[in-house]
Amino acid sequence: MIHEYQLRILPEQAASEQALKQYIGRDKGLDVRTIQAVRVLKRSIDARQRTIFVNVKVRVFVNETPTDEEFRRTLYNNVEGKPAVIVVGAGPGGLFAALRLIELGLRPIVVERGKNVRDRKEDLARISREHHVNPESNYSFGEGGAGAYSDGKLYTRSKKRGNAEKILHVFCQHGASTAILTDAHPHIGTDKLPRVIENMRHTIEECGGEVHFETRMDALLIDHGKAAGIVTHTGRRFLGPVILATGHSARDVYRWLYANGVRLEQKGLAVGVRLEHPSLLIDQLQYHNKNGRGKYLPAAEYSFVQQVDGRGVYSFCMCPGGFVVPAASGPHQLVVNGMSPSNRGTQWSNSGMVVELRPEDLPHPDLRFQAPDLLPDSAEAATEQLIRTSPSADGGPHVLAMMRFQEQLEQACWQQGNRRQTAPAQRMADFTRKKLSYDLPRSSYSPGLVSSPLHFWLPPFIGERLRKGFELFGKSSRGFLTNEAVMIAVETRTSAPVRIARDNDTLQHVTVEGLFPCGEGAGYAGGIVSAGVDGERCAEAVAAYLKAR
Repeated sequence: MIHEYQLRILPEQAASEQALKQYIGRDKGLDVRTIQAVRVLKRSIDARQRTIFVNVKVRVFVNETPTDEEFRRTLYNNVEGKPAVIVVGAGPGGLFAALRLIELGLRPIVVERGKNVRDRKEDLARISREHHVNPESNYSFGEGGAGAYSDGKLYTRSKKRGNAEKILHVFCQHGASTAILTDAHPHIGTDKLPRVIENMRHTIEECGGEVHFETRMDALLIDHGKAAGIVTHTGRRFLGPVILATGHSARDVYRWLYANGVRLEQKGLAVGVRLEHPSLLIDQLQYHNKNGRGKYLPAAEYSFVQQVDGRGVYSFCMCPGGFVVPAASGPHQLVVNGMSPSNRGTQWSNSGMVVELRPEDLPHPDLRFQAPDLLPDSAEAATEQLIRTSPSADGGPHVLAMMRFQEQLEQACWQQGNRRQTAPAQRMADFTRKKLSYDLPRSSYSPGLVSSPLHFWLPPFIGERLRKGFELFGKSSRGFLTNEAVMIAVETRTSAPVRIARDNDTLQHVTVEGLFPCGEGAGYAGGIVSAGVDGERCAEAVAAYLKAR
């Protein structure tokens, strides 16, 4: 016999299957010896009051053993000899597009500029050890995309655009813990996600698809308004319709698209810093207990949002028990991001603290700050040249203006960090008081920190809103605004700085037939799951496109 119950219990009662069996036996009048298994269907923590509860929905098997797997498997058949579809980028958008293409009987050819997920590790280590950023293999570029070494958070509010639940089941099929199917805010963990990504690649290859690493797309092949394939940096051509899933940091792709008349659109962005607290302090604040989370609770999460002077100021990509990492994707840049291992067990917790920036905010007098002189042959100079030689027709901000602002801020941050990956930083309370921090707390950021007056050199449009936001957050959570916390600059890669225009129904580019802009880099997703959902939708759109030809 199978029963389902909704329970509100203490953390120790939800800590293990055996503890659940004991509680259910007492509460429901069942003989514990007859309970063969308890399967958790949903799990969330209610920390609003001093007594912490865990809300769980469970399926209880009485005198019966579960015979099915906890996740639903997807069947992937062999697609050798089937029509080819080019997938540019092996992040979540590209990988899920490739897997869905196989389901639909099409052969994906995945082209990824970076290295495979294992070989990336050496290049990531060099950023911290030698302050060297490989522009083709870093925290943004390589198998798995920016998400591979960015915690693997799978929470999304994007429920209307596709089957988010299926994305989680596919992850489980490739080795992720089934806990992601039940937790309110699921995550895989930086330490475990690479193996899952490798398994997804193996599925693609075993089914007859192709995956090409260290192969950068340099141009689309466009013939009479139709995408016929791509050209790589080696001169090799791959022919077929194109799913463009290059991620939010592929600025060379945006420059090429703009220069070659492929329509881009303006979109908003959010810019700020990484804010790092001791994880014990966040546990104490969120769980209302001076001893922190104790034995049975996970590292605490938080979420803050306020409107400040007409723009949102909010926490982003919160990483409990995690660390801050250098996320630049090229020289003369300093960018930070956050991640957590699966156990979320470090001494620190961090989140992006960012300010909403809209296209109409550019140009803005407060955004004119000192950036370093550009090298004449640099990528940033190429963007500057495009903007200068093709001004906006309506006199407003150029479509690449948001991307240029990102570049300027990252360059200025690199200068403040002594032209290395040592990040400029300031204690949180010092920042709100506009006071230089004469020393800094210990940090998880391995390249090192340098004390810097962020309140002085951050654009006032950003810095002043952050300061007011922090003060409001401190009032709503006493103890959050503290000099035990450190601000680490700068967080700019929250989303794509432009949108690659596409038709809402066909998902094709509005003017280039056979081109399917996809995922976060195209401006249509905001995380791993939503990018995966968008990848599946683009694969379905390609199948419909090929069928109609």
